[in-house]
Amino acid sequence: MSAPPAAGQEHKRLTQHDVDVICAKHDRLWSARMGGARAVFAFCDLSGLSVAGRNLCDADFTGALMVGCDMRRAKLDNATMYGADMQGSDLTDASMRRTDLRGSSLRGANLTGADLFEADLREGQIAAADRKEGYRIIEPVQREAQATGAILAGANLERSRLSGIIATKADFSDAILKDAKLVRANLKQANFNGANLAGADLSGANLVGADLRNAVLVGAKTMSWNINDTNMDGALTDKASGKDVSEMPYEQMIADHAKWCETGGAEGKPSVFDKADLRNLKSVRGFNLTALSAKGAVFYGLDMESVQMQGAQLEGADLRSCNLRRADLRGARLKGAKLAGSDLREAQLGPLLIGRDRLLPSDLTGALLTNADLARADLRQACLSGADLSRANFTNALLKDIDVTGAIRLGARGLDDVI
Repeated sequence: MSAPPAAGQEHKRLTQHDVDVICAKHDRLWSARMGGARAVFAFCDLSGLSVAGRNLCDADFTGALMVGCDMRRAKLDNATMYGADMQGSDLTDASMRRTDLRGSSLRGANLTGADLFEADLREGQIAAADRKEGYRIIEPVQREAQATGAILAGANLERSRLSGIIATKADFSDAILKDAKLVRANLKQANFNGANLAGADLSGANLVGADLRNAVLVGAKTMSWNINDTNMDGALTDKASGKDVSEMPYEQMIADHAKWCETGGAEGKPSVFDKADLRNLKSVRGFNLTALSAKGAVFYGLDMESVQMQGAQLEGADLRSCNLRRADLRGARLKGAKLAGSDLREAQLGPLLIGRDRLLPSDLTGALLTNADLARADLRQACLSGADLSRANFTNALLKDIDVTGAIRLGARGLDDVI
């Protein structure tokens, strides 16, 4: 860790030119060119300056003042930002994987879509090397990581360490917090609407007045958490939502449905799984479930690769984090369905031929597709009117005659040519 300035000395104020020169040298180091040097901004004042789009992986920002900085799309993986003050900074789509953010301040910062995988946002103290003591504490008090009012909508915080963080009124909507550590975190009035907190440790966390609507809490540790006045409408927990499939003769129902499909209705019978909790099925990979009715059913996390669900009635179904790669969903009714974080690569969501010259388009009106991967999927003629496509990937997808009227497209990739 870099040594601090002498007592009473202010942070060294840098100009934009100074920052650009340091960044350029860091770039040269990364590309193994002559004249390269690691970027060291320790205890410097970069407030209001820009490092947007810069590669600053492994850079040192210990104790730096970075208030109101433009850091959009910056690469800050493994950087040391211990005790840095980034209040009001713009870190939209920044990559901060495994970044050390202990004791830092992100108050009011914008981290929409940022990647904070395994980042460390615990409390910390500013220390310096000392010949006698090894490390000498510069500040006698613990500095809690501050994220009050920060915007982390759609951010990836999987396996991040946020124990003890103060993030009151912060926006974690649609964020990925799988296996994150949030022990004793102060999350009063924070927004976790649609966030994935599967496996997260929320022991002792203060969530008074927080918004946990539609959040995923499967496998979460919630011992001694405070959820007074917390809105948990639609939150998905380990408790079965609706009728548990294990209480139904589902194996026979699926077999009967497959036979009904294969014989054109001559044998077997169609199955109805409306509002059933199907998570205990674990896998329906390759099953023939054509025209299945599963309105409002919970499929969360299921392996559904190559499943045949042409014309299926899936209105309001929860298909979040499902493996739907190469699934046949032609003509499926997915109005209001939740597909956030699902793998829909190479899935068929085009129109279903139901007559000599009659096509039934897939209906995803108002569907939730945040962070879904639809690379190389067939979406021809699909209706995505009013859908939330934030940060979804449509790279190389077939999008002819697709309807995205009123859809939210924030950070979506591959939709540039779609009007």
